[in-house]
Amino acid sequence: MAEEEDIGNGAFQRAPLVFPGRSGGRSLWLVVLLAILGAALCFVVFATGRIAGTRAEYALRDRALAAFPLAADSLKGEIEKQRMIPLVLARDGAVQEMLRSPSTANEAALDEKLRAIARDAGSSILYIINPEGVAVAASNAGEPTSFVGSDYRFRHYFTEAMADGAAMQYALGTVSARPGLYLSSRVDGPEGPLGVVVVKVELDRVESRWLESGFVVFTTDERGVVLATSVPQWRFGALSPLSAKEKQTARDRLQLPGVTFEPVPLSRRGDNLVTATPESRSAGFVAVSQDLGKAVPGWRMSLLIPADAEISSAVMTARVTTLLALVLVGFVIFIIVRRRRAARQRQEVLVLLNAELEHRVELRTAELQSSNEALAGEIAERENAEERVRRLRDELAQANRLSILGQITAGVAHEINQPVAAIRTYAENAARLLGIGRSQDTAENLTSIVAMTGRIGTITETLRSFSRRASGSMGPILADDAIDGALSLLSGRIRDSGVTIERKRIDPPPIVMASRMRLEQILVNLLQNALDALKDQPDPRVEIALAENGEMVAISLRDNGPGLAPDIRRSLFMPFVTNKEKGLGLGLVISQEIARELGGSLRHDDTGHGTGTSFTVELRRAA
Repeated sequence: MAEEEDIGNGAFQRAPLVFPGRSGGRSLWLVVLLAILGAALCFVVFATGRIAGTRAEYALRDRALAAFPLAADSLKGEIEKQRMIPLVLARDGAVQEMLRSPSTANEAALDEKLRAIARDAGSSILYIINPEGVAVAASNAGEPTSFVGSDYRFRHYFTEAMADGAAMQYALGTVSARPGLYLSSRVDGPEGPLGVVVVKVELDRVESRWLESGFVVFTTDERGVVLATSVPQWRFGALSPLSAKEKQTARDRLQLPGVTFEPVPLSRRGDNLVTATPESRSAGFVAVSQDLGKAVPGWRMSLLIPADAEISSAVMTARVTTLLALVLVGFVIFIIVRRRRAARQRQEVLVLLNAELEHRVELRTAELQSSNEALAGEIAERENAEERVRRLRDELAQANRLSILGQITAGVAHEINQPVAAIRTYAENAARLLGIGRSQDTAENLTSIVAMTGRIGTITETLRSFSRRASGSMGPILADDAIDGALSLLSGRIRDSGVTIERKRIDPPPIVMASRMRLEQILVNLLQNALDALKDQPDPRVEIALAENGEMVAISLRDNGPGLAPDIRRSLFMPFVTNKEKGLGLGLVISQEIARELGGSLRHDDTGHGTGTSFTVELRRAA
């Protein structure tokens, strides 16, 4: 350690001591350690690639399962559409009549009908077979490949339909040599079976759609023989080798005497992976298979998604990413080790500096402590000043409310005097009526007195609530309730001034986040300003409207007075700016501050006509 410290300080350098045999031992351990690390690195990279490949394999399987219903539905839809044709024709009167009484005219008309149906339905061939197995009408009648006159007693779809009523067979056409699915239905008459209606469905369109999808799709029968497929060279091949008996059974069913049912170049590599040769070279696929059920009994569909490129890409990406991450981690560890060695070399220098730093820290700490004490005093003084500002603002708002109460006292007194005078009249009448024994009329007068006292109580309760000092609490309230309260406070003045109040409500009534008392104070201020502006105006009106704008609710008050002068509008919300002789110019300032505290705003709206004044209070809608 002494040698390293001297080297770190730069004082002098001493040649390292070399001990015989120790260097060779350290080199051997270093080689062993590097070999272990290399093996671990290879294992981690290989395992990460395997995991990524497995995940890609399962992702491809999910894609195959998602694409499978579409491929299956295209086949089922085509078969179901064509299956209905022989069922319907088997009940057709013209078909039954022709089979009962064959004639040249009937056959020609039926041939034309079959031709039109086959053309409209997209069927390959549509034909009718009599009970002896001879085709008597066909959609290709008159053509070189006409089925009329051909004997089909050897076909399973004929014999099974005659026996069971309906049949299905996949086979090569005897005339066209093209594969297709034959769907047949028996024609029944009162005297028994009259014949069979057959439609041949060549699945070219379905196979073309499968090919366009980019997937390998094929169907197999119960023996594993490939039938409909997007790879034509696989048709009539077998997924697994067939025994001689199975081959003979398959030939009899498919009526393919010369087919050997060569194995399809398809081999399984795992739970989901197969190797196939749909073209000139082998490739890996993810395969899913399901039975087609009642739609096509005995058939099973398989769908193969190309997997080599995606799995190889996932494996390569994972391995490269892992290798880069491990290299990065190794580089970080190398940097950390180097820095730790450099830190140890610098530690002595830092120890020497610590004493000086501690001394300076002590001096600086004393200075900071003094500064902190001064700053704490300044903070306390600022908090006290802010508290005084808040208190003065609340007192100013309270004074504004009391000023409003003073202005509306005469109107409220008039509102109370009327029910008091009515109470006295009803009481005197009740006394006289009671004296002459008219108890029913007395009870009616007493009921009227109770109603009058309730009205007085409502007026006084509104005044008492408005005069209280407002609290900072807010909650959901109906905007219409605050408007009703403000109108109630000013009802006497409104009536005496002859101003018409027009309310525009919306349904459902909006609910806002506010303090009802504070919102009423804003509305009373705005209403009083409107009443002052409408003094001596012809047909004075104040319109109060509610509107919703996203998350905000707007309460607008508009009068038809003379409007505001331009110089007043520019400084409308500045303290002590007013156009009233006895006004202080604080009502709008206080109202705007209250609106901000409620999380909203108060603004003056430009009417655009030079007359009338409009103000809008916007508040947040309650959730």
